[in-house]
Amino acid sequence: MRADNASSVAGRAAPVSTAPVALRVPIRPRSAATVTVLLGVAVGLAAFAPPASAQPAVPMPAVPMSAAPVPAVFAGGVPSGVGELKAMQAHLRKLSDRLLSATVGVRVGQAYGSGVIVEPSGLVLTAAHVAQRASTDCEVILLDGTRIPARALGLNRNLDAAVIRIMKPGTYPMVEMAPKDSIKAGQWCVATGHPGGVEKGRKPVLRLGRILETSDSVLVSDCTLVGGDSGGPLFDASGRVIGIHSRIGGMLTANLHVPIDGFHRSWERLNASEEWGHLPGQAPFIGVRGAAEDTVARITEVFPETPAERAGLKPGDIVLKLGGEAVTNFASLTELIGKTNPGENLALVVRRGEERLELRIVIGKR
Repeated sequence: MRADNASSVAGRAAPVSTAPVALRVPIRPRSAATVTVLLGVAVGLAAFAPPASAQPAVPMPAVPMSAAPVPAVFAGGVPSGVGELKAMQAHLRKLSDRLLSATVGVRVGQAYGSGVIVEPSGLVLTAAHVAQRASTDCEVILLDGTRIPARALGLNRNLDAAVIRIMKPGTYPMVEMAPKDSIKAGQWCVATGHPGGVEKGRKPVLRLGRILETSDSVLVSDCTLVGGDSGGPLFDASGRVIGIHSRIGGMLTANLHVPIDGFHRSWERLNASEEWGHLPGQAPFIGVRGAAEDTVARITEVFPETPAERAGLKPGDIVLKLGGEAVTNFASLTELIGKTNPGENLALVVRRGEERLELRIVIGKR
């Protein structure tokens, strides 16, 4: 048995890894003229929001979506001409104020990411690698630059999903979460966030794209993401949240998002401040084997070129504490390692024969 349990992405708010994605959905390519016009739509939309200084210090609730129909092209078609492009632009212009007002910056320590408010009381969806740890104090930055104390609730690291609660009572601008099973490959989508981190005087940046691929664990879109966008929202054409930005794919135009269905499935656990799972390639480990049936955390094997070997652990050592937490047996050591982050430098107390030794160990990842 190896003490190599699950944990989180190392605490960085930038997208944390790259992964090639096979795009199997047959989506008709856009013409050069269409691409040019759509880029102009995406770049220009941020200007439709009122100046940051015009936003109230205590935001008012978001205005509900009007009953105006969504242009049919948003369901997955390619614009047939200038008229349809103008209809898309007019529709997105109506949405932009709501979407940008509900998009927030998230600061945890010195790291920045993004998020989106989905309840007027201040419940924020973000990425697990942005929130870092359950019950961690953090800060939410509103559109007008106001910084408000907040706290991370639960984290589902298997999906890279997290929920944050704004601690200051108030009524905040919000957007709705899309219902389950409402996302289709080929549909148009809108991404917002704070690329490069929150910048004074700059509103969240809005980008237009399409869903390329869907699954239970990930959405792939061609909305360009960079560091700082992590945790920000992906919207459908009705202005509902359909995903949360997670990481960059193998290509700049193939980026990965947590599907909103994953939040629906994990909702009770996330709001109960539970923390579980890990992203592929980010599981913490130290590189030892132990006797599961033993009444103490006795190390039976130390693997070469691992954090355990570098820390000075040896077969026969009995681990007493890790990071200040008592270790009672090998199962409890495995559980404690699973709650750490790769890169953490922790105190390790062991008994070697009659000696009590204090070591330091840097948690690895695999």
